[in-house]
Amino acid sequence: MGIFDRFFKGTAKYHRQRPDIIFGRYSDSYKPEAKYDAWDQALELFEQSHYLPAYQQLLEYLRDDEAENVKWWQDQRELRFDLLQGSKKLTGCADPRKVRAEARIAKATALDTGVMRRLLEKNYDLQYSHFALDPDQVLSIRFDTYTLDGSPYKLYYALKELAINADKQDDLLIDEFSEMEPVEISHLRALPDHLKVVKYDFLHQQIRAAIDYFRKGSLEARQYSGGIAYFLLNLCYKLDYLIKPEGSMMETLERINRRYFASDGQANTHTRNERLVAELEALIQRPRSDFYKEMYHGISTFGITNPVNHDRLIDFIEGELGNMDWYLENQHYEIAQAVPGYIVGYCLFHYALPKPDRDLFHLYYEITEAEYFRALGFSPWYYRAGSQQFNRKAIKAAVRAIAELIRRFYP
Repeated sequence: MGIFDRFFKGTAKYHRQRPDIIFGRYSDSYKPEAKYDAWDQALELFEQSHYLPAYQQLLEYLRDDEAENVKWWQDQRELRFDLLQGSKKLTGCADPRKVRAEARIAKATALDTGVMRRLLEKNYDLQYSHFALDPDQVLSIRFDTYTLDGSPYKLYYALKELAINADKQDDLLIDEFSEMEPVEISHLRALPDHLKVVKYDFLHQQIRAAIDYFRKGSLEARQYSGGIAYFLLNLCYKLDYLIKPEGSMMETLERINRRYFASDGQANTHTRNERLVAELEALIQRPRSDFYKEMYHGISTFGITNPVNHDRLIDFIEGELGNMDWYLENQHYEIAQAVPGYIVGYCLFHYALPKPDRDLFHLYYEITEAEYFRALGFSPWYYRAGSQQFNRKAIKAAVRAIAELIRRFYP
């Protein structure tokens, strides 16, 4: 039961409906105190050379009790474990001498030179793990270490590197190379068809509207390139959070973010905007079937966003929010609204925010993208675009619900 469900339980006035749909990037930052106790025990047991009990406590630290993302079992000789990360399952074992872990990525029906070269280059960037090919032509990513050198710190970062790279590369390789076939995907839960349709339609409608605005909008693209940048980046971050893409689309949005903020010293803001629009245009040229293949729900263990505190968030808001004033005063409302949208989206894309901040930012999207949430089956409505009417009581009640439920942790 979520925050809003608890607040509205038994309140028929709002007919509260919260479909089981996950938004945004997974974060492993929201752990109960018992998990941090397990981490401390893992460190203490390892210092005492009790390696397998230490690794059990590490796995307990990683396990989400509701998601069942980590399982382990032990016999007289070794500790075995399974760990889920999106579309991939990581398997491993530890004995008093060594620790090994592996995630199978894809099966190659033929050994394409492009695949081999890409993974060889990726190996150079990895710190703990490496890509490998077994006799059955299955590509995998592996890690091993001696227990004497396998502290919980090292294992945590090694397993995280292995899991995140395996989860990312399987969709990309299968999408780009026809010789690649999926392996070990039985744990994935496909989205219902009607949700795929809603997300696909939302993606196309949002991108086409943004491109039209960029090409034909009231703002001159070069003169007001900074405002256009807010508009386009707001769109990218919004799509990442609301659609929660996997595979090629997720990589496209991450590439847009990387390239836009890259310090190449050459491209000006207008040129960056042009590149961004080209990426978005290519995104909606993909076949519907390719998009649908990437619409699934997988359980994760490691987050890819960095935790930040509330003060860091305050500084970011104060540094950006004033940039909407000129556009608001001059009635460029699309750009003006894109500035707070950019703030919300940027933070959700890059950071693991404190829980109340994340919940409030999610509420922001429920208000500003009310039609999308209604199409997904959420209620009550917070805003009606046709009449430009806010549901003030419901919005205030939702804000109070967030505040009250976390007041004990954030007084």
